[in-house]
Amino acid sequence: MKLSSDSFAEGQRIPGKFAFAVPDPVRHVSLGENLNPHLAWTDIPEGTKSLAVICLDPDAPSKGDDVNHEGRSVPADLPRTDFFHWVLVDLPVRLREVAVGEFSGEVTPRGKAGPLAPYGARRGINDYTAWFANDNDMRGDYFGYDGPCPPWNDELVHRYVFTLYALDVERLPLEGRFNGAGALAAMRGHVLAQASLTGTYTLNPGLL
Repeated sequence: MKLSSDSFAEGQRIPGKFAFAVPDPVRHVSLGENLNPHLAWTDIPEGTKSLAVICLDPDAPSKGDDVNHEGRSVPADLPRTDFFHWVLVDLPVRLREVAVGEFSGEVTPRGKAGPLAPYGARRGINDYTAWFANDNDMRGDYFGYDGPCPPWNDELVHRYVFTLYALDVERLPLEGRFNGAGALAAMRGHVLAQASLTGTYTLNPGLL
């Protein structure tokens, strides 16, 4: 199985229009267009009954003490953890690509609606749900895709791993509100094949 994109190449920088935030010389960051990127796939294995897409950043800081604070930086050697940006399950097996902006076309304060998504698919909540939990203007359930927004003072360029899963079930055993960890747990024992595509992104002007 192969996963590709017209939006960015393997190992290359993800363009800003696919990000939640873009660099700003005055305020450090401004909101981006937050479009989901194009994805396309081939060689789906026989027996596949549905598809799922997960995007995660494995380079999120494990501690937020220095995140986005003036005069400080997030050290590159700080232990890192996963941050889910897109959780999409129950895509029909006939589908061979998703278009730019088909699942996300802007930043939506308090999050996009869910779990229902185009093509009869379902979207889980991403980790902006927890990130904005204490922000009165932004908190809510962030369903579906929300793009990169790494700390603007992070010394590490972040990776964004898009993974397509071919599954042997038409519908994953998930109900109501679910997250990336829950989706991956539900997939165990049902994955026939998977393929990944990795892009990079930073808001640190010293790393651009």
